[in-house]
Amino acid sequence: MLGNKLNIFDFSKPNIKILHHTWFAFFMTFVVWLGLGPMMPFIKEALSLTDQQAKVLLILNVAMTIPARIIVGMLVDRLGPRIMYSAILIIGGAISIGFAWVDTYEKLALMRFLSGFIGAGFVVGIRMIGEWFPAKQTGLAQGIYGGWGNFGSAGAAMTLPFIAANFGGDDGWRIALTIASLIGIIYGFIYYFSVSDTPKGATYFKSKKMGAMEVTSHADLILYILMNIPLFLALALLTWKLSPVQLGLITSSTSYFIYAALAIIYLLQITKIWKTNAHILKTPVPQLHRYKFKQVAILDWAYFVTFGTELAVVSMLALFYVSWFDMPKVAAALLAGIYPFVNLIARPGGGWLSDILGRRKTLIITFAGITASFLLLGLVDKTWSIWLVVTVTIIGGVFSKAGSGAIYAMVPLVQRRMTGQIAGMAGAFGNVGAVTFLTVNSLVTYDQFFLFIGICAALVFILIVFFLEDPQGQTAETLPDGTVQMIDVK
Repeated sequence: MLGNKLNIFDFSKPNIKILHHTWFAFFMTFVVWLGLGPMMPFIKEALSLTDQQAKVLLILNVAMTIPARIIVGMLVDRLGPRIMYSAILIIGGAISIGFAWVDTYEKLALMRFLSGFIGAGFVVGIRMIGEWFPAKQTGLAQGIYGGWGNFGSAGAAMTLPFIAANFGGDDGWRIALTIASLIGIIYGFIYYFSVSDTPKGATYFKSKKMGAMEVTSHADLILYILMNIPLFLALALLTWKLSPVQLGLITSSTSYFIYAALAIIYLLQITKIWKTNAHILKTPVPQLHRYKFKQVAILDWAYFVTFGTELAVVSMLALFYVSWFDMPKVAAALLAGIYPFVNLIARPGGGWLSDILGRRKTLIITFAGITASFLLLGLVDKTWSIWLVVTVTIIGGVFSKAGSGAIYAMVPLVQRRMTGQIAGMAGAFGNVGAVTFLTVNSLVTYDQFFLFIGICAALVFILIVFFLEDPQGQTAETLPDGTVQMIDVK
């Protein structure tokens, strides 16, 4: 930290105050959102849920965050992070309280789907930190924001099961989630009155158009259209999981309606992308203002693996320990909490290494580690020592969380005015990864689940090695008066 001249305990500096206010906002969103994982053994027992019903709730928990992160990414580029983070904490906390007190599985499923909205808060902070820290410090600052904020899932695992086990009997889980949600709502108001979008005198660059990201070449336009497909396929996968073919939570006619709606929305999205970018077919974008969308695409797939793995593993780990190793529920939740705990160091470490070694090199190292760790976990069986499983899981978690830090060390350096949209798209892919991995988890054994993650990591490792480029030089942004400002990205 000192090497990068970033003293995170120097509260006399406004950007340090912003960093701490913002990582704690992220922390609270994760406590409210990912508290479901450690609470699931309690919910399952109290409501007599089947294994499939419990696993579907875990999938629903991350599904809404896919479109939410895209939409929030657009809104934060227009409205600013201050108002967006406050709104997400307040509204998301209210939805979570609703989830805690419904009385049927259908209502439980609906409210958990809506609760995924609060997971979009992460995108807001990426833009906020990008505004307050220069390129030479952004990796470490983003890593601290992401790592300490992600620790909210560990915070939930270490506190909510204790509350659920000791207060309220069968309603203990409801009380625990309600307390967490109320704290989130209160902090939403505190955040609004404690921060500003930019340093005094700085310009908040806004995206020129809403509804679709701007690209700067013909090839990038095609790639952008194709990269939207996985976002809709993930929601279609969820619909299939809920249909009579699998769980039967929705009817066949409802599932067909959703499939049709997703297809129509995708076509409308293509239309919006075309309207936003059609001009580049007639008038090429000046070289000064160009960026390579392949960078965004690779970062999307990288986050598909890193954050998708984190969400999926933290969601299923407590159930895994209970079902395979017969551990008590509270002990399993606490042991599972070690996995997100490493976020405190690993994600800032990934950002810091990116500032020192370079963005691409750090991603190569972290993805080699992710691949090796999860391929090894793919060999696990019930005869393994629980401590060996925990150790390998933690090692895989260190690499995946460091990889997430390295990804978001690079996101703000692609194109400043679209940082929210780029962060939103990458974040949405993280949730696509979570939906994909959790769906696989519901269909196969735990060892096959880990193996699948390892194979996906290996494929993204190849993309990074052969196609990702380190940010170089400067990027150009246009001020409101028409003058061009150059921003360092190296």
